[in-house]
Amino acid sequence: MKKTALVTGGAGFIGSHICDYLLEKQYRVICMDNLITGSLENIEHIRTGDFIYLNHDITEYIDLKDDICSIFHFASPASPIDYLQLPIQTLKVGSLGTHNILGLAKVKRAKMVLASTSEVYGDPKIHPQAEEYWGNVNCVGPRGVYDEAKRFAEALTMAYHRQQGLDTYIVRIFNTYGPRMRKDDGRAVPTFISQCLENRDITVFGKGSQTRSFCYISDMVEGIYSLINSNYHLPLNIGNPEEMTILQLAQNIKDISKSKSNIVFQELPADDPLVRKPDIKRARKLLGWEPNISFKDGVEKTISYFRGKITS
Repeated sequence: MKKTALVTGGAGFIGSHICDYLLEKQYRVICMDNLITGSLENIEHIRTGDFIYLNHDITEYIDLKDDICSIFHFASPASPIDYLQLPIQTLKVGSLGTHNILGLAKVKRAKMVLASTSEVYGDPKIHPQAEEYWGNVNCVGPRGVYDEAKRFAEALTMAYHRQQGLDTYIVRIFNTYGPRMRKDDGRAVPTFISQCLENRDITVFGKGSQTRSFCYISDMVEGIYSLINSNYHLPLNIGNPEEMTILQLAQNIKDISKSKSNIVFQELPADDPLVRKPDIKRARKLLGWEPNISFKDGVEKTISYFRGKITS
């Protein structure tokens, strides 16, 4: 019989790509999502016999009869627009939701990987960010609802691993992009692509000197799958260490899309990190993983996806 994996947040951007990947690996996949930020459109192409969709809020009791070997816990608002509009839901899914999923993993004796985030490092004073860094987070700032939800989820996951012996993993995801991102989710890549394709002004916050690094979705999913099949249980960075400023990002997307848009500047949001770059030495050593898709190739694929959405 096929192994069964559960993907929470499976109708979201990264979650839906994980569902695809697992089906290719011959898993039976249960996707659990309440669609608060996910979309059925992301999984319409895979709603077949080996794929089951369950509309459920994981902060409520979870009752699954299936034998499950692996859980990919990716349920959470993840973009600033979403978690600023849904602060309580974000905190609940990181705490109550993660507690429920860990309890399910214990009952099913399943492996569980937690989707954490580079946001646990806050506005970092160490650059690039290595896993040993404890971060610089404003816990009562507007972004704290997401940062602290993930930091608590990490602590809870490690507690279950240490006290209950659960086979758990924690992936700290750095900026990821690709098809199925929402054009209105507020993150830089989909925002800039949409603005370029519609020849609107490209809005850059601050002077655009803040830096980010961007990992294409297929590289990210392969890293996550490698992690859950490893023997490493502490948090692990997965991301692309190729760093650029937000202004460079805007100009690159404008050039690749051949847009006529102008770049304009707006006020920098509160607690917006000034730098972000993963140290992936540990992922290279332990998993033999590193990103393979170039920024140009990844952005061209993403632009092609958005072009179809905008013209349809």
